[in-house]
Amino acid sequence: MIDKSHIIEGFDFNKGIQYDQMFDSYKYMGFQATNVGRAIDQINQMIDWRNETQEENQENQEQEEKDTRKALGQECKIFLGYTSNMISCGMREIIRFLVQHKMVDCIVTTAGGVEEDLIKCLADTYLGDFNLSGKQLRENGLNRIGNLLVPNDNYCKFEDWINPILDEMLKEQKESNGEVIWSPSTMIARFGKEINDERSVYYWAQKNDIPVFCPAITDGSIGDMIYFHSFKSPGLIVDIASDIRRINSMAVHAKKTGMIILGGGVVKHHICNANLMRNGADFSVFINTGVEFDGSDTGAHPDEAVSWGKIRAGSTAIKVHGEATLIFPIIVGQTFAKKYHQLQQQKQQQQQQ
Repeated sequence: MIDKSHIIEGFDFNKGIQYDQMFDSYKYMGFQATNVGRAIDQINQMIDWRNETQEENQENQEQEEKDTRKALGQECKIFLGYTSNMISCGMREIIRFLVQHKMVDCIVTTAGGVEEDLIKCLADTYLGDFNLSGKQLRENGLNRIGNLLVPNDNYCKFEDWINPILDEMLKEQKESNGEVIWSPSTMIARFGKEINDERSVYYWAQKNDIPVFCPAITDGSIGDMIYFHSFKSPGLIVDIASDIRRINSMAVHAKKTGMIILGGGVVKHHICNANLMRNGADFSVFINTGVEFDGSDTGAHPDEAVSWGKIRAGSTAIKVHGEATLIFPIIVGQTFAKKYHQLQQQKQQQQQQ
């Protein structure tokens, strides 16, 4: 069936440089631009359901839709997932913006997605090249993440920083008579508090009481540090069972849920599986480069998740095939950031009146 109201047409730069209008035109450009445009719409729906103040600004919204939202409640919990490379690169600052301003309700990431943020508070990551020799980098004490370079010394600084914290956590556990058992989410909250740096995603997460789930907490430098620490001071317990109950309960008790997932693997599945417990998420945006011919969960089309009950049947789930550093800044700019700055402008105008 052809919808003749949707004609393929791109932005005309004869009209000048107007980024809002250009990004609005994405929906009707075709290919992945259309998926980006639809992802923007999907996330704006998540935000509108989540924030009652946004509803008041929807002047053209049908009264019936307003009444439906009031009846069901405004709450939509937004689950944000991302792989570690998103923190290693400049996406970290965009993610921090979302967490700093309480725009998401929980995070799921990998061990690298936690430690790279903390390490960046201690030492810098540098721009390199995809084609640098691994042998020469190894000889010079440099680690490559795509075209990023991380000196070995950064991890030495991380070890010096984290060991006293692990000592204190173990002490608190032993002195509590079994009342203190750390989980990945409570560990990460502790790390965020201890780093005490406003550049950190996890500083803001603990400050704003946004749980960070990391089911593979030992799969990275944090795991290495726990391993080394266990020889000197054995006995630290990390309870993953309490976290699976915590994230699943967040999904089960939410009126609506939205998933925004950058990348795949355990991060994608962990969020989707939590939403299975409530018969599927209401809103979903996946951004990754995976393809589905090999049966991987990362590359799977959203419709596969519908078959498992991870995405609600009848919802409009979006997958953008592309690399997140190209796409997600545009999406955040047209959704979370746009609404945030509009609200700040409104507040300033009200104060001036």
